[in-house]
Amino acid sequence: MVAESPVSSTQTPVETFDRGVTPRAIAFSLLIAVVLGYIIPVIDYKYMNTFLDGTHLPPGAIGALLILVLVVNPLLGLVSKKLQFTRNETLTVYITCLFSSLVAGHGAENFLVPNLLASFYFAKPENKWLEYLLPGLKNGLTPAVNADGTVNKELLDGWYLGGQIPWSAWIGPLLLWGSLAIAVYTMLACLSAILRKQWAQNEALSFPLLRLPLQLTEDMEAKPGQERFFRNPIMWIGFGVAVFVQMMRGLNLYFPDVPTFPLELELGPYFRDAPWNQLGGIPLRTFPLAVGIAYLLTSEISFSLWFFFWFARMQYIALYTFGYPASTLAKAPAAVPWGNFLGFEQVGCYLVFVALLMWTAREHLKYVARRAFGREKARPEEKDEVMSYPAAFWGFTGAFAFIMGWMYLAGVRLDIALALWGLYLIYAIGLSRIAVEGGMLSLLNDSAPLGIVGRLLSSAPGNWLSSANGVVPAAFVQGSFAVHMRGFIMPSFLHAFKLAHDRKISPKPLLALIAVVIGISFSMSLWMAVKIGYDNGGLTLTHKWWATIGSLWPANFVTSMATTTDNQPLWNWAGLTFGGALTWGMMAMRARFAWFPFHPIGFMVAQTYPGVMFWFSIFLGWLAKTLIMRFGGAQSYRKMMPAFLGLAFGDVAMMLFWLAIDGWQGRMSHALLPQ
Repeated sequence: MVAESPVSSTQTPVETFDRGVTPRAIAFSLLIAVVLGYIIPVIDYKYMNTFLDGTHLPPGAIGALLILVLVVNPLLGLVSKKLQFTRNETLTVYITCLFSSLVAGHGAENFLVPNLLASFYFAKPENKWLEYLLPGLKNGLTPAVNADGTVNKELLDGWYLGGQIPWSAWIGPLLLWGSLAIAVYTMLACLSAILRKQWAQNEALSFPLLRLPLQLTEDMEAKPGQERFFRNPIMWIGFGVAVFVQMMRGLNLYFPDVPTFPLELELGPYFRDAPWNQLGGIPLRTFPLAVGIAYLLTSEISFSLWFFFWFARMQYIALYTFGYPASTLAKAPAAVPWGNFLGFEQVGCYLVFVALLMWTAREHLKYVARRAFGREKARPEEKDEVMSYPAAFWGFTGAFAFIMGWMYLAGVRLDIALALWGLYLIYAIGLSRIAVEGGMLSLLNDSAPLGIVGRLLSSAPGNWLSSANGVVPAAFVQGSFAVHMRGFIMPSFLHAFKLAHDRKISPKPLLALIAVVIGISFSMSLWMAVKIGYDNGGLTLTHKWWATIGSLWPANFVTSMATTTDNQPLWNWAGLTFGGALTWGMMAMRARFAWFPFHPIGFMVAQTYPGVMFWFSIFLGWLAKTLIMRFGGAQSYRKMMPAFLGLAFGDVAMMLFWLAIDGWQGRMSHALLPQ
């Protein structure tokens, strides 16, 4: 059963560009960008409650949409129906909030602020980090190092212990890194504009994460007698289930006498004896939002997303049985250690999967290239794109060239820079495909591009990734952009361009508005990332990974590259080859046999943190769909869809409700989604 397109047949067709980008939609979008830019870092880093960001169906964006649909529009309707926001105006605001939510939050480029500090603050004579970092670092890349090459201890103490902000030391590095981030955003926007037609029209991907916002705004165009989403009793049943469960769980946190509703169970401790103890953690966690979205997916994708979780775990046992070192197996199943055979399987999967995607799109990409070089005239439908294909092609090329120049001036050898950003683009394309086809709420690659190449090329320290070749600045770039890609915004571009094209929202004004919103959100996020450390003390922040653990990645990486000799290159190549071959085989079978049940997307996410956290929820959504289809048929599946959309809607509503209560009460670490 193929999932329906998110732009359903009940939507009112729009033949000409609609005025979705109106002055009031612009004003509301900019206001939301400022508000989210301020509150998201506080929620994420200080309180670490449910993230308004961090997923590609961000609660912050859904919250802004609900404010318009359920609060602003009814109030305006009391004055005059003509004053109410149209559906396209509301969806324009939602589109901009995809960026103002993700850019400002955890997993986005504001990770670079603690990334520039932690390695120097926690450096000690015992770990010798300064010996590895300082000689290879040029002046101006981090405020933690003075012009004379000494560590700025006062600045570091100020951010980690609290104090006054020395903006004179911060402005230069922030502008320098900000220029790199803007170039990356430009590159991703242009790449998304090139791929939109191929994925949305030529391959007709379902874009399942657009279903909920479209359904929440569907009543705004409903005709008399047409069924309305907010008046559907089946939807309210699903909504009520999510609200009841999350209300009981939240009340239990504040009033322990109130019974809770358990949604998680860890099976790992029940497997204590070898070889079953190599399975590692097996969390059974139920997230109503993920269950609801999983119901919308095609059966092969939802099946693959949970099946390959177990496929990976079974490989742990098989590798252990055949003598692979136990220390590199399932000790930390959410991470991918550098000696991990399965980690390189995932890398091989990405390489082959993205290569096959590009091969499938070759005719479209040829047309884009011919347009860029003036060898082809524009087709009529190109006017519906957010930018012309020549602009997208040369914009991508120019942004990539700027990035290479930036890296060269920072002291990184060009072949290392090309390896880093080439693999970054492979991950960006692969992860974006997972979002728009697989409906994964959260994305993570869990591997470092330069570490991959370094571990494949040589087992000797420093042969390729040495200080002389620029590994130190490359490590800071990699740690800020390419390791923790949870909040990267290429999926947001693809969702935005798809929605704008199908709804006939004016593309050029929308792109300009998105650019302004990104500028505001990014500026606000950097300002808040600096401010929140000096105001509270980075050591006291609840989000330890952001402030003090994950931000040590550059020092750990440089040290590892300089000292590690046992990286098992033969096993790494074997894992890479096996993963690539398995992916090619699955894609070949899918192209030839309609019944083939496996999709490489499941293999790509099986070992990542989101894959581990969401597998059971996806299993429940798949199971519900399978049973309904088996005993009720396609008609029953469609009739029950509002219940699962209501389940997702109710879960998001409770996230927003408890965020308000937790903020009022000052409660920390209350999360309804994986952190």
